[in-house]
Amino acid sequence: MVATMTRTEIEALREEADFEAKAAQGARGESELPRSFWASYAAMANTDGGRIVLGVAEQADGRLEVVGLRNPRRVRKALWDGLNNRQVVSASLLRDADVVETDCESRVVVVVTVPRAPRALRPVHLGSNPLTGTFRRGFEGDYRCSQPAVRRMLAEALEDSRDAQLLPGFGLGDLDRDSLAAYRNVFRSTRPGHPWITIEDTELLRNLGGWAHDRDTGKEGLTLAGLLMFGRQPTILEAVHTYLVDYQEQPLDDPEQRWLDRITTDGTWSGNLFDFFRRVYERLVRDLKVPFRMEHGHHRRDETHVHEALREALVNTLIHADYAGSVGILVVRRPDGFSFRNPGTLRVAAEVALAGGTSDCRNRNLQKMFQLIGEGEQAGSGLPKILRAWQEQSWRRPRLWEETELECSKLWLPMSSLVPPEAVARLQAQLGARFDALDALDRLALVTALVEGKVSNQRLREVSAEHPADLTARLRDLVGRGLLLPSGRTRGTFYTLGGTDESEPPLEVLFRGGKTAPSSEHPGAGSLQSPGSSEHLAPSSEHSAPSSEHSAPSSEHLPLSRAAASEAWKQLEALAGPVRATRKAPHADVEATILRVCAGRFVSLRTLAALLGRTSDTLRVHYLTALIREGRLDLRYPDRPSHPAQEYRTREPEHA
Repeated sequence: MVATMTRTEIEALREEADFEAKAAQGARGESELPRSFWASYAAMANTDGGRIVLGVAEQADGRLEVVGLRNPRRVRKALWDGLNNRQVVSASLLRDADVVETDCESRVVVVVTVPRAPRALRPVHLGSNPLTGTFRRGFEGDYRCSQPAVRRMLAEALEDSRDAQLLPGFGLGDLDRDSLAAYRNVFRSTRPGHPWITIEDTELLRNLGGWAHDRDTGKEGLTLAGLLMFGRQPTILEAVHTYLVDYQEQPLDDPEQRWLDRITTDGTWSGNLFDFFRRVYERLVRDLKVPFRMEHGHHRRDETHVHEALREALVNTLIHADYAGSVGILVVRRPDGFSFRNPGTLRVAAEVALAGGTSDCRNRNLQKMFQLIGEGEQAGSGLPKILRAWQEQSWRRPRLWEETELECSKLWLPMSSLVPPEAVARLQAQLGARFDALDALDRLALVTALVEGKVSNQRLREVSAEHPADLTARLRDLVGRGLLLPSGRTRGTFYTLGGTDESEPPLEVLFRGGKTAPSSEHPGAGSLQSPGSSEHLAPSSEHSAPSSEHSAPSSEHLPLSRAAASEAWKQLEALAGPVRATRKAPHADVEATILRVCAGRFVSLRTLAALLGRTSDTLRVHYLTALIREGRLDLRYPDRPSHPAQEYRTREPEHA
C-alpha cells in the first residue's frame, strides 16, 4: 500500500490529465474490472494518455464518490491478464509503477496511469480488428474512430516518412521549372562548391528525395516530396486531392474585414511548397519591430531570434503536415501574434516536442530539401528555439496542441506580454483592492483568463513553475472567492473571469456589443476561426440558410447594461446548468439546451461552450452542424458561414 490520497487530491487528478472514474464493483460488490476499462485504456493511449481510477464512482452531477475495492488484488490481476492477451487489447503500455494501489477515506482504490502510445503501436485497439476496435478520447468520453481515421493511424505506424512514395506517371513535365531553378540558386548561394550544383535536374531531385526508382517494376518518377516542393498546382491536386495552403494577414478587431493580405492556391502562382515558403516568410517578417535585413533576396543576415523562430514555425508546419488529411495548411499573421495549422496530429506529445531533442518528422524528404538550403533544424531543436525567442521578448509562452476530431496540429505564437500592463489596469479597475491583494500567481491566473479568454491547469503549468496539484488548489480558491468561474470537467476544465461581485456576469461574456479577449482555444481572437479554420473549414451548404433576414443588426444587439447583462447571464446559466453539470448528458438533452439558450437571441460558439461546459469543437462537430442543416438554428451571417463573428439563434417556429 502506498501513501494515502485525499478526495481533494483525486479531484485534482481530473485537471492534471485526462481522467476517468470507474466504480469497478462487479455484480455482487466483490470488485471486478469493468469491460469499459479497455475502451478508456485504448482511447487514452490513442490520444494523449490519462488516468483511470478504479473504486471511485462519478455521480450524474460530476461529483466523485469513493466506493473502494473490496478485492483490489482481483482487479489488478484481471488488468494484467488482459494487457497480455492480444484478444483483449493490442498493446500493453503499462509498467508496474503505472498501476498504484492507494488508500482514500479508509477505502482502497487503484490509480492506473495510461501513457500516450508511441506511433509504431498505434492504433491501440480492442480485439483483433483495428477498424472496429479503435477508440479516442473526446470531451464526453471514449469515441469509436472512423475507418479513415484508423487507416491514417495504421499508415503512420508503418511509414516513417509519408512523402517518399513514388508517384507513377508523374515526371519532370509536372514541375514548375522556375521554382526548381530558384531552389538551385538558393542552394548554390547557401552551399557554394557543393558537387550537386552542376548535376542535371533528375539527379538533383534523386539526391534530394524528390525522384525515385522502383527496382521491382523498373518504374521511376517524382516522389510525393518532389511534387509538393516543386510541382504545379493542377498536377499537385491530381496526386493530393485535398491539397490546400493558405496564408492570411488579418486585422485584430474588424470582423467585417476577413484579411488584409492573402496567399492561397488560387491559380495565380505555382502553388507548391517552396514558393509558398518564400512568399509567406517574407510577409511574416515584414515590418517586424526588430532589426533585420535580407541579402540576395533570401539569405538572412543579422536577423534576430524572432525571425529564426518564425522561419522554424513555418518550416515545421510544412514538413510535419499530413497532406492526405481533410484540412489544409493555414498560416495567419495578426497584430497580436501568429498561428500555424497543419493537417495531421502530433507524432510525439506536445510537451515532448516543446522540450526538444526528439524528432519524428512526417515528411523527411521535404525536411531534407529545406535543410539543404539552411532552413529548418534537426534533432527536434526547432521548437526550443521558438520558446527561447519568445522568452527573450517577454511574450506569453507559445502554445502547441492537437485536435484529434479535426486531425490537425496547431501552434500559437502570441506577441503580448506575460502580464500586459493594460490587462493589469483593467483588472484593477474592475476588482480594485481585491486584485491588489492577490499574490503573483493569482494575478497571473486572472490576467491569463482576461488575455486569452480562459485559463486552465495545463495553461498555468506552461507559464509558471508550480506543481499541478498546487495550481488546482489556487484555481479553486479563486473560484471560491468569485474571481473565476469553472466550466467543463476532467482535463477539459477551464475557468473564465468572474464579476466584480456575485451579482455580475463574467467580464468577458460574449454578448453582442462587448469587446472580447482572444481565446486560448482559438488564439488571436479569431486567428484560427477564419475560412479554412477549425471552426468553419470553408463555406459549405451545411451552414447555409435560405434567408438573410437575421443578418442585419437590430436593437436587440445593442450593448446591455451591466445589470441587464448580469440578469441575462444568470438566466442562461440556469438553462444550461443541468447539461453543464453532467459530463455524459444524452445527445438530445444537449441539443434541446442549445435551442433553449439560443431562443430569441444570437449566441456565439464560445459563449455556448462556456455555458454548457463543452469545447467549441465538440459543440460544432456533434451538435451545431446538424441543427443548422436541419433548419433548427439560424446563422447571424448566413451568406458567410465562416464569419469570425458568427453567432447562432434558434429558428422561430413559423420559419422552421
